[in-house]
Amino acid sequence: MTYDFDRIIDRRRTDSLKWDVAENELPMWVADMDFETAPAIREAIAARAAHGIYGYTVLPDAWYDAYIGWWQERHGFKMEKDWLIFCTGVVPAISSIVRKLTTPAEKVLVMTPVYNIFFNSIRNNGREVLACPLHFDGEGYSIDFEELEQKLADPQTTLMLLCNPHNPIGKIWDRETLAVIGTLCRRHHVTVVADEIHCDLTAPGRDYVPFASVSADCRDNSITCLAPTKAFNIAGLQTAAVSVPDPTLRHKVWRGLNTDEVAEPNAFAVTAAIAAFTKGAPWLSELRAYIAENRRVTTAFVEKEIPQIHVVGGDATYLLWLCCNRLHTDSATLAAFIRKETGLYLSAGRAYGGDGDAFLRMNIACPRAILEDGLGRLKKGIDAFINR
Repeated sequence: MTYDFDRIIDRRRTDSLKWDVAENELPMWVADMDFETAPAIREAIAARAAHGIYGYTVLPDAWYDAYIGWWQERHGFKMEKDWLIFCTGVVPAISSIVRKLTTPAEKVLVMTPVYNIFFNSIRNNGREVLACPLHFDGEGYSIDFEELEQKLADPQTTLMLLCNPHNPIGKIWDRETLAVIGTLCRRHHVTVVADEIHCDLTAPGRDYVPFASVSADCRDNSITCLAPTKAFNIAGLQTAAVSVPDPTLRHKVWRGLNTDEVAEPNAFAVTAAIAAFTKGAPWLSELRAYIAENRRVTTAFVEKEIPQIHVVGGDATYLLWLCCNRLHTDSATLAAFIRKETGLYLSAGRAYGGDGDAFLRMNIACPRAILEDGLGRLKKGIDAFINR
């Protein structure tokens, strides 16, 4: 490999949210990688920092071109410049869209288990979460379209938050599935907000399908949230974009983002995004291969050493969904026990809704040595829980 993903970097005492833990603890919870970002991004930021003046920043054509070129080349989808709006992050965008496109007490549909912050964006704004649970067959998840349509048909349902690819289960929704979602939402006048922040973290040889690329129903009735932050590990730079093809819908989103003051870039946000999308592809290719091997190593270890749990198969993200239903306990209790016994800090699945209380979420975007440490701790914790 050209890039050294095995290198361990000490992140303690850097005000890292992830690593703000006790000295003996190993955090493998929040979606934050333990790899340096691509050299091209670091170099671009260093050059910008060397200028010494960090005033108000505008969006140059290069920012639009970077997004458009990346999605056209890598995902076969041509966005127009007018569709794109800068935002400081995907979560601020979603919260702003919820406020702008719905009224208090209306329902926002999510397919659970799903990214837990979706619930905050809905409830914190006085809207109601309408959960449509995904069906788990012991190996993977699918959608009950009859139930989905029934809930979309509720006149109080006005917005759907779609996770594509789906966090935490690591599923890439196929074109046929997205087409059905688009048709149903259009039929029942429900706008789709597609969170596609994990789209570039697919397994080698696998790509995701942009929701807006599937059909006219999907394109004209959707808002897509995009960012380089997950794929290139630059979430702290607060840089994202919202793509809205329909001009009327786009105006509403633009007004909401500006009213909420989350539509202006900081001095490094534009530089980092341009560097990621124009120069980061070789680094990302090696990263995806490294994460895929981490997933293989983890799955093999769990199958051999911890047969009481099961890694749900997935082709996207660096987040593993660990089925623990054979242990007959809730996720919060299990996660707390493992952390106390071994120092391994995982996410309790309860936070993601649906059947999540029988699962743990594990972040494997780390050097192999750290992963092996985490797997050893996981085995120790599960063994101790069984024999307690």
